[in-house]
Amino acid sequence: MWERWRTSFHLRAGPVSLAKIHGNIFTLWFGWAPVIVLNGYQAVKDGMTTHPEDVSGRLVTPFFRAMAKGKGIMLATGHTWKQQRRFALRTLRDLGLGKRGLEHRVQEEAHYLVAFFASMKGKPLDPSFPIIHSISNVICAVVFGHRFSREDEGFHELIRATEHLFKFGGSFIHNLYEIFPWLMCHLPGPHKKALSCYDFLSSFTRREIRMHMERGIPDERQDFIDFYLNHIDKSKDEPRSTYNEDNMVHSINDLFLGGSETTSTTLNWGLLYMVANPDIQEKVQKELDAVLGPSQLICYEDRKELPYTNAVVHEIQRFSNIVSVGMPRVCVRNTTLLGFPLKKGTIVFPNIASSLYDPEQWETPQQFNPGHFLDKDGNFVSQEAFLPFSIGHRVCLGEHLARTELFIFFANLLRAFTFRLPEGVTKINTEPILGGTLQPHPYRVCAIPR
Repeated sequence: MWERWRTSFHLRAGPVSLAKIHGNIFTLWFGWAPVIVLNGYQAVKDGMTTHPEDVSGRLVTPFFRAMAKGKGIMLATGHTWKQQRRFALRTLRDLGLGKRGLEHRVQEEAHYLVAFFASMKGKPLDPSFPIIHSISNVICAVVFGHRFSREDEGFHELIRATEHLFKFGGSFIHNLYEIFPWLMCHLPGPHKKALSCYDFLSSFTRREIRMHMERGIPDERQDFIDFYLNHIDKSKDEPRSTYNEDNMVHSINDLFLGGSETTSTTLNWGLLYMVANPDIQEKVQKELDAVLGPSQLICYEDRKELPYTNAVVHEIQRFSNIVSVGMPRVCVRNTTLLGFPLKKGTIVFPNIASSLYDPEQWETPQQFNPGHFLDKDGNFVSQEAFLPFSIGHRVCLGEHLARTELFIFFANLLRAFTFRLPEGVTKINTEPILGGTLQPHPYRVCAIPR
């Protein structure tokens, strides 16, 4: 039900029309449950940041409850969510988030991806799997302490399970499960496969945890599992501690799911937009050639000298809008939202798409236009309405890593290759496939070495 509603939001006509009649905060009723919708940048920003703690709860629907059981970070709420999120943020910083240490992992995977594309010698390829393999390996290095080779069949299966989970989101059967969970849990069908895919991810994670436990925690901790195992031991006498193996598994699952699918899908859109806009692709390449040496290691800091490239990366995120609405929030106490009193337990939907496409914030919201992030002199300018990572207490905790990955991967690929459609292909489909994330239709592209 929630995903179906979210899907209609991406199309934007429905909520925008309602907003014109009722204003940028209005109520939709789902059965007996009122849902407060925030539409447009200002309403989303004010609603999520004026009293951010008050709207920090997570609505856990029946399918997601069956999947994650309220544990981890993304699908947890209350005390569990606070402890797990705080620990994850601190640990990611300790592991080098925002520093050169973690950036080195990104550069390494970008190198592997460029090498793979080069090995195809300009022949048509579907870029989706090599991209998600490389992006996933970055988060694997963070949480597991090592990467997986392109020949590792277990890792292939993990990626397939991840992709299936996101494709199941928003499907008819998913919606049916959310409405009739008591019936669906006794029936066979795609929902059973989706749950088994999540179980496979959990089993994969538990296997990695066991390997860490067998070798012991090193004095200098190397990855997320090392830090978590150490913290379980340190907090075992705390009466309200939520640090245990189950929450560790689900937190790692959240980091993997959030740190692989979303970034790789955005990069997939990026290559498609470059094929659809060869003039923009050429301008990016000219800037890269003028600023960077042919073998120079590309760093996130280089974005400051590459304003046009940086603007294109931001516009890819804005225009692809892969998360669309954002996940629903729940009021954790009685509060006031944009002047309206709301009771504890009220569901709030921040319509992220309405901010990314807000005509009051963007010159040409329905067009792919890097100029949205450039001033008249060609300097990069940030935009407040740019909210692909959401806003408030539930903002994406991997935002900095995702920004680093997108810039470094994109710049490396555009420096090394020109992307074109295969010979004989003339049509480019830029409409999204509706699901857990909004993905491009499968396409093939030729990476022509420069």
